[in-house]
Amino acid sequence: MENGDPALIQSIKEKRWRDLPELSQRERALCTLAEKLSATPTRMVEQDWQPLRDLGFDDRACLEVGHIVGIFNHLTRLADGFGLQLDAKIQEAAETGVALKREFNK
Repeated sequence: MENGDPALIQSIKEKRWRDLPELSQRERALCTLAEKLSATPTRMVEQDWQPLRDLGFDDRACLEVGHIVGIFNHLTRLADGFGLQLDAKIQEAAETGVALKREFNK
């Protein structure tokens, strides 16, 4: 999600993002669309995209949203299907909310 807010990310995982009063209209529109596109993609209709269009999203921006949602769904399904697990450092970052620091080779 935009800006990587750990509380928002957790609320999305727990399917309780609608309960967050601080969400902007943009964030609500994106979460609503991503949830439907992920859970019931064959039920998507033009009207589902209207909240984004009302916020200024053109065809290209809507396509980009669709691509991002689709890619995350695809990668998650692959990881789950192959039984991939997070390594210890990534798991710790996920649990603590402390970002990983990239180590550069010299």
